Amino acid sequence: MLRLIGGLALLAPVVLFLFAAGTPAVAAALHGQEAILAIAAFACGGFLVACIGLLERQIRLRPLVRAAERLARGEGEASVAVRGTGLERRLAEALNGVTEAMAKAVDAATFDRLTGVANRQALIGQLFNEVERAARYDRPLSVAFVDIDHFKQVNDTYGHGVGDVVLRGVAQVMRQNLRATDMIGRYGGEEFMLILTETGVDEAASLAEKLRQLVLRQQFQTEDLSLSVTVSIGIAGGQGQTLRVDNLVRDVDAAMYSAKSLGRNQTYVFAEPDEDARVPRAPISPAGRARALEVGRAARDAAQAALASVIAPLPHYRGRPSALIAGLAVIMGRRLDLPDAEIDRMRVAALLHDLGKVAVPEEILEKPAALTSTEWRTVVQHPRIGQVILEQASALRDAIPIVLHHHERYSGHGYPYGLRGHDIPLGARIVAVADAYDAMIHDRPYKRAMSHEQALRELRRHAGTQFDPEIVQLFCELFSAGVPMFEEVDGLTVVAAEAPSESTPAGGAHRRRGRASSDPAASAG
Repeated sequence: MLRLIGGLALLAPVVLFLFAAGTPAVAAALHGQEAILAIAAFACGGFLVACIGLLERQIRLRPLVRAAERLARGEGEASVAVRGTGLERRLAEALNGVTEAMAKAVDAATFDRLTGVANRQALIGQLFNEVERAARYDRPLSVAFVDIDHFKQVNDTYGHGVGDVVLRGVAQVMRQNLRATDMIGRYGGEEFMLILTETGVDEAASLAEKLRQLVLRQQFQTEDLSLSVTVSIGIAGGQGQTLRVDNLVRDVDAAMYSAKSLGRNQTYVFAEPDEDARVPRAPISPAGRARALEVGRAARDAAQAALASVIAPLPHYRGRPSALIAGLAVIMGRRLDLPDAEIDRMRVAALLHDLGKVAVPEEILEKPAALTSTEWRTVVQHPRIGQVILEQASALRDAIPIVLHHHERYSGHGYPYGLRGHDIPLGARIVAVADAYDAMIHDRPYKRAMSHEQALRELRRHAGTQFDPEIVQLFCELFSAGVPMFEEVDGLTVVAAEAPSESTPAGGAHRRRGRASSDPAASAG
């Protein structure tokens, strides 16, 4: 349209001149010098208008054309100022919309949404580019794998929300302390990759040690706790034509694995093993593994016995180890085909699940009346207290998630973290059912014992809200006729007597009147 207008403006003076010269009346009226000047002025004005129109078209369309060309080349930034009206404004808005959509698509394809660093696809693409550049110019290149130690335990103990905070925090610590030419990305799970350009392995190891120390000193804050983590770092690298992407990834993974195998919280530089060197992934011999397990079990049993001896003299409702709860949990774990290690971890946690009650005042646990809000806040601390105790006994650390979460509710209204559904560790869900049953069939200062049938009805009534409904169904199927008698013998939970056939209260003959509660959670607290 602008081109048509400009052309008409250029032709207008010529048409007027021909019209004036060819019309006798007009020619007679226009005579002499005045006529010539008038026609020349009119022609110059028309030409000037045409030039201005063409110039304006160039000025206003040129940014739009350049932006479209940048989009065609795949460049990310191609936004333009929105001005004018009509088609020009619509075109500018459309170009800006396409630019924004492309930027979002690029971000989604190259960045990890949780941590804000590059994702695995972008990392591998950049690694290929850097290997090619290093090979072409004979330059050094190093790669590091950074793995967060015991990250599964962080998720199991504190929940995935806290795990996300740790992932983001570790990523930011490393990103803020790398050079602009380096690259960090999330390779997978709790593992990050660092691409260190123009860097030999010795320099890379020094940088990795700096990052490891920074992460170690960092406190990751959530609403109600502060925790620290450690990282294990593997380093591999080379120079020039010797570099291959697949070899780098394989070697740096082996180095990171070695750092974890040697005790975690350290940096390990990959080196090709020779005949005299120890191979990082050398397996443990069957005899060595058997002996290690034997010693480890002895250490764990000694720690368990020491803790159990502290709470063994206490009354049942004040944290005394319960062979019944442990035995019920073990039977359910076996029916679910859980690994032996998981079943044993659950058994230890079931025995010590109320260990934290040693720090709750006796007068509160013995109180036969309703608790005040202040007293209840004291009671609900016992899972956290148990966590602190077990953290000091390293041989029993695996039991921490179950001890910490055995009062969580399937609906998400439990304590101490309000986890819901399958976010609650399976062992904690199993122990919760066994613990509630044990509490209901025994006398407490504030309630009388129930019969076996009444306890099963209570479990079914709270299935899906307080308890995992699948675990409740399993419990009721396994123990519909009653539960066996259990006892601890040499650190093992064994059946002392089969389940009674008659329906009688499984608690002792002694009963006390006091506050009653149909809530298994209150009974098990």
